[in-house]
Amino acid sequence: MSTFPSTCSGAFRPASGLARLFDFAAGTHRRAAILLLLVSLVSFLPGFFQIPPVDRDEPRYAEATKEMIQTGDYVDIRFHQTEIKNDKPVGIYWLQAAAAKTGEFLGLPHALTTIWLYRMPSLLGAIGAVLASYWCALAFVARRGALLAGLLMAASVLLGVEARIATIDAMLLFTVVAAMGALARVYLQTRQAQAPPPALGLLAVFWTSIALGVLLKGLLILMVVGLTGLTLCILDRSLRWVWSLRPLLGIAWAALIVLPWLIAISLHTGDTFLVDSVGHDTLGKLVDSQQGHGKLPGFYLLLYLVTFFPGSVLTGLAAPAIFAQRREPAIRFLLAWLVPSWIVFELAVTKLPHYVLPLYPAIAILFALVIERDALSRWIWLRRAAVWWFIVPLVLAIVAVVGAVVIGHEPILSAWPFLAAAVLCGLLAWRCFQEEGAEQALLFATAASVLVSVGIAGFVIPSLDTLFPSETLAGVLRQSDCAHPTAVTAGYGEPSLVFLAGRFAGLTDTNGAGAADFLHQGSCRFALVESRQEPAFAARAEAIGLHYQRRASVQALNLGHVRRVEIAVFQSEAAR
Repeated sequence: MSTFPSTCSGAFRPASGLARLFDFAAGTHRRAAILLLLVSLVSFLPGFFQIPPVDRDEPRYAEATKEMIQTGDYVDIRFHQTEIKNDKPVGIYWLQAAAAKTGEFLGLPHALTTIWLYRMPSLLGAIGAVLASYWCALAFVARRGALLAGLLMAASVLLGVEARIATIDAMLLFTVVAAMGALARVYLQTRQAQAPPPALGLLAVFWTSIALGVLLKGLLILMVVGLTGLTLCILDRSLRWVWSLRPLLGIAWAALIVLPWLIAISLHTGDTFLVDSVGHDTLGKLVDSQQGHGKLPGFYLLLYLVTFFPGSVLTGLAAPAIFAQRREPAIRFLLAWLVPSWIVFELAVTKLPHYVLPLYPAIAILFALVIERDALSRWIWLRRAAVWWFIVPLVLAIVAVVGAVVIGHEPILSAWPFLAAAVLCGLLAWRCFQEEGAEQALLFATAASVLVSVGIAGFVIPSLDTLFPSETLAGVLRQSDCAHPTAVTAGYGEPSLVFLAGRFAGLTDTNGAGAADFLHQGSCRFALVESRQEPAFAARAEAIGLHYQRRASVQALNLGHVRRVEIAVFQSEAAR
């Protein structure tokens, strides 16, 4: 018997305090929703306002939205006025435009180049996804289990990342979970004898979520929902429950939402949008490695162990019960949501971490259901292996501290108290799991994940200027006294710089010699030249008799290419 003092008894205040808070919140739907909202805000907001644009996807979305606002064209999607972006539908751009225009209306300075405004749809989508996960889980478990599923989503590492960047996936997750919550209720209800037809409001949620998901990311929501329905029909050997969805009326309603924009973009581009979005961006990723993101099968399974922490701790312990009860309607539905789409993602050649995010709520609800039934495996070796995964906060804390020292050459001491508290909560989760079980351990692990989020996103990342050279370069350009400055880049044309440069609307990327020729054309001109292009710049400047001055030199880590760079800012001599 262990002589280690008990840390999870009722007398231990942190443990009992967390348990009492959880019990109180689980008492009513309103209190549960408030707790999930508060945990989401504490988890997602640190760094939300401070972190500069993160290359490359985020500033591409934000810049295309900014150009929509500037041109007044809310149908055609372009980046830098020249690159047509027909790989994604228009939904996220409209949402980001609404956020940026709201900022302008409220009088926020430099609203169109304030990145956190463009992140607002992601933040709202992530919070909505957490609350929708709670609502979806109520179709399978009692309020207490649904609250636990919501907390697992709010504390998950991957959703915390997506909530802070101006991309599609957090909002897409919201639409997927809303659709699946409605679909689950219809499916489970039709399994009952003499069940009444589904309420029109429930069907409206389902088909509206489908339509909005299509406007956000095209076929992906159709794949997840479609594979779920197809799998259930095959396993049940019946299509009858599908008619409860009123598919003819529902498809007509979804088409009414989607078709106006689809017709408008088709009038602009012909069949280019369908070819690029469906053919290249969606189906092309299944068979080809795009943008260097090709990975072998198993990539998502390995990544899941960290990106779904703290929920991933329960994977091995919950799997035997899930497999044993796989024929039950509730578990069958959740597995139909999870397994077929996961297989597709693993087999697809192009892989990015966020692709599997729409499947994580199914896992959270499965784990909550197993905990509610007290069906976690009691096999001692599985339990011993599982509890060691509570060291993830320790690993992340060490990586954050070491990374800050190596990359930024500073310890960032302000983050240490939060990271230390996260490590302590992880250790308490490890101990509580052995003494009190999974529920209390997950509460501590949730606290650990949130504290890691506060420490890393709130303090470490914003302090690492080395990771965000575009912010520094744009600052140098904005300090110019020129009335109408223009600029080019040579060797560093990252989307974040295009977005942040703001009034430097003519910012284009060239080579070193081209940058020298650009400066030679007149005053109030700037060239941002990466070190590998400097010899060509200097040689061309000497050849044409260019007089220039070096305004600044920025050393950084280019996240787009994951390599160190040095960028010099040159100004034509006549501009002094």
